[in-house]
Amino acid sequence: MDTLDIAFAEARRFLATLDTRPVASRGTPAEMRAPLPADFPATGLPAADVVRAIAAAAEPGLTGNASGRFYAWVKGGALPAALATDIMCSAWDQNAVLASTSPAGAVLEEVAGRFLLQALRLPPDCSYAFVTGCQMAHATALAAARHAVLARAGWDVEARGLFGAPPIRVLANAHHHSSLTRALRLLGFGTDSIVPLHGDAPGKVSAAALTEALAAAAPGTPTIVALNAGDLNIGACDDFATLCPIAQAAGAWVHVDGAFGLWVNASPRLAPQVAGIERADSWATDGHKWLNTPYDCGMAITRDPAAHSAAMRMTAAYLTTGGPVRDPMDFTPEWSRRARALPALAALMELGRDGLAAMIERCCDHAAAIYDGIAALPGATGLARPTMNQGLIRFDAADGRNISDAVIAAINASGEAFLSGGTWHGERVMRISVCGWNTSADDVARTVAAAGAALAGLR
Repeated sequence: MDTLDIAFAEARRFLATLDTRPVASRGTPAEMRAPLPADFPATGLPAADVVRAIAAAAEPGLTGNASGRFYAWVKGGALPAALATDIMCSAWDQNAVLASTSPAGAVLEEVAGRFLLQALRLPPDCSYAFVTGCQMAHATALAAARHAVLARAGWDVEARGLFGAPPIRVLANAHHHSSLTRALRLLGFGTDSIVPLHGDAPGKVSAAALTEALAAAAPGTPTIVALNAGDLNIGACDDFATLCPIAQAAGAWVHVDGAFGLWVNASPRLAPQVAGIERADSWATDGHKWLNTPYDCGMAITRDPAAHSAAMRMTAAYLTTGGPVRDPMDFTPEWSRRARALPALAALMELGRDGLAAMIERCCDHAAAIYDGIAALPGATGLARPTMNQGLIRFDAADGRNISDAVIAAINASGEAFLSGGTWHGERVMRISVCGWNTSADDVARTVAAAGAALAGLR
């Protein structure tokens, strides 16, 4: 059997058994190591044997990310067209950094970027970059922000670096994701530059808090304001229509963490939750969450293409650049990259505008149905009903003890669903996160039943 045939057979077998295999991995590290040589072999192995061995090693440790009952973290599956396109990308093996190194990669990325902006209803003249995920999307967009706010202060950070530069303040939603913090560290800001912003509503920055923080520094102080579209626990979104003008009037750059929440702007029904989000200066999001591309795929988008390219562009005598087609390397931090925009293009084309909106809305409806079903069980208390696709539930024993972690472990051990825990206002809770294109009403019912069985066994 041809090596690719073996790989395709393994992939098809995995996908065909998604509905019946345990969603959470049950394998041990020893089981995963067993099919592989203990030491680096002196003599190479036949390619077919290698593929079989790696498939056998991975099998007990695979989680059902692509299952309709994976709710542990904000992860989607892979739409059929996106998965198939990703396989072709591996076969084509393009270094999609320049139009000269991959004309197909560059041209198709232009189309993907145009469709992306249209899908998210962002200004059509924005720049974009397809990166590994929201972590690097933050780093890319914030590098553009760093360039812009320091340029306004008369400092060329690309030429002079940060030593001696005017300090930059980062006024961030107090509930910002840790990936934003790490991006700021990578860019040399340091965590001490972050000023947390609070508000009256959970997960949201108030206009008063932002105004007060902006006024705390001298006019002209380089400032970045980081807001949230979709808090990780409850899906809360900042009031962009109010906050963006306040920040920008003070000369600040507004960056939005929209890892998954930015996608609700593609739904006419849900878009009011992020009203005004198009007023920001940059956005970071993931394709492998709500667009349901294979890993990995993230997107950085900026309103200021000049600042974006100034932060990323590089030159070398051996490079062929500057043709009629956009060079992706001018907007990304990588010199070597797969053509990851192509699976995103495939997903956007497979869904279309209406299909994308329907998928987003369906996930939110399923999240609410899971929440309602489980919250109605004896011993369960609903804490945050999904307004988007995130919800929180606490579980208590008959004597009042919090048994949330035990219930989560029991559900996961059943294989019926995969959920995760968190801490909310000092309490251990179960998180619900629905992002999969293939989650169905049957998946919802099976999940609620698994939670009921777990609770009954522990109370």
